[in-house]
Amino acid sequence: MPKNTTINLRVDSAVKEETGAILASLGLTFSEAFNLMLHQVRIVRGLPFEVKQRLPIELNDGHGSYICEFGHVHDYSKFDFDAAERLIADPDTKQYDSVEALLADLKADDGDE
Repeated sequence: MPKNTTINLRVDSAVKEETGAILASLGLTFSEAFNLMLHQVRIVRGLPFEVKQRLPIELNDGHGSYICEFGHVHDYSKFDFDAAERLIADPDTKQYDSVEALLADLKADDGDE
């Protein structure tokens, strides 16, 4: 039978309170949850969740692409803004004042089939 050992951790009291309630709802104690995490560390040979730094600002490359604060690359370098402006100016192009109006129109179009 494996021998248990004690680990003392310092945790923010608000975090402990909030996570304690979540763990309790899952039927777990802090000790059980921590043991689960350590077993996963052993199995995956690393942390069992992704650890990454979020960028605090958008980094623009000056060519229409940028990396947003969540680390996603957005590439607008090939987007034809002139064509979009012509489409918007076209009197036959439907325009909407709200997302709700657009969705209602889309739903109405679905009913025509």
